[in-house]
Amino acid sequence: MLLLYSVLVSCLLSCEGLTGLQAGGNGKNDIQSEAVTIVSWNSQTLFDGEEHGTEYSDYLPSEGWNTEKFNARLLSLGEAIQKIGKNGPDILALQEVENPAVLELLAEKALSGSGYGHSFFSKSPGTALGIGIISRFPLSSPKVHAIVFNGEAAPRPVLEIWIELENSPIVLFICHWKSKLGGDSTTETLRRASARIILRRLKEIENQTPGIPVLIMGDLNENHDEFYRQAGNYICAILPDDPKAAELAMQETVFRDSSEEAGYQGDFLIISAEKPPKTVYFPGAVQVFYSPWEQELKNGSYYYKNEWETIDHLLFSPGWFDDAGWEFDSCAVVDTPPFTSVKGVPVPYNPRTGYGLSDHLPLMATIKKSP
Repeated sequence: MLLLYSVLVSCLLSCEGLTGLQAGGNGKNDIQSEAVTIVSWNSQTLFDGEEHGTEYSDYLPSEGWNTEKFNARLLSLGEAIQKIGKNGPDILALQEVENPAVLELLAEKALSGSGYGHSFFSKSPGTALGIGIISRFPLSSPKVHAIVFNGEAAPRPVLEIWIELENSPIVLFICHWKSKLGGDSTTETLRRASARIILRRLKEIENQTPGIPVLIMGDLNENHDEFYRQAGNYICAILPDDPKAAELAMQETVFRDSSEEAGYQGDFLIISAEKPPKTVYFPGAVQVFYSPWEQELKNGSYYYKNEWETIDHLLFSPGWFDDAGWEFDSCAVVDTPPFTSVKGVPVPYNPRTGYGLSDHLPLMATIKKSP
């Protein structure tokens, strides 16, 4: 039985109409093993077979898209997901899902018997695709954070979910940030707005529950080394602990005359290659996150113009490395068939032929309970 949840919405300016859906069912209420697997995956335009008025053109009945093709795709996705790890991930966060019914069908039909008894979905009004989660463990305290900056709304919100694992809670922020369509630097403002609202929320969480493990996950549409790819010319929503990046951030702070607005305190995510994550050049940072890219994660998760990109992320707060509660264990890119071709790159889904899965590869994290 599906239960509608009331959703707390946090906005930079204002928002309306965000919805969420919580599913009860045959999930786990306690931990059956010492390890839990968490996967984030951009499933690439997962539209149902009906026309709602917001579909991409390739997914209209006039282009041959229908319920039969949707059902076939859903089953293919389910078969692939079950091949991740031993029996599929315990927690699966998805980007680019059309509506809660699609998420429900994936969990109850394509993944029938896999124990995904809990789900939540959100999207912005009038947009084509949203974000969601299915889980074998109960979900709690869902919050949907809409992103609006200078009157411009990001196409997707940030979804905050708490999961109680053996009386030790963890917090997930599931994201699908603004793409670079329209220009890298031009669209950076909305990606930084997404980072800002996460960091503001993290301040509140840290005050309430110090040291709680937080995982930021999803398609952030920004590489872990974006600052270097842009030759260090401007501040990105994801920044390395780098002296030039810190200098630019400080200059911006002085220019705006307010660190609260400028972001030296919070409109970009600072990443570290160290475990536990720490920063040298941003001593006043709200938070710093461990990024597994170039550590456990190799190559990339998205292949564009014959080049790997690392735009999908799993970012771990220091709370995963304090030898208390749930701890970071490992990370991996799911880069084996059927997710990849014989060339080892993603196999994008083609709605005309029904071939392929997604143009993104899943990222998987394994966490373990401290002794």
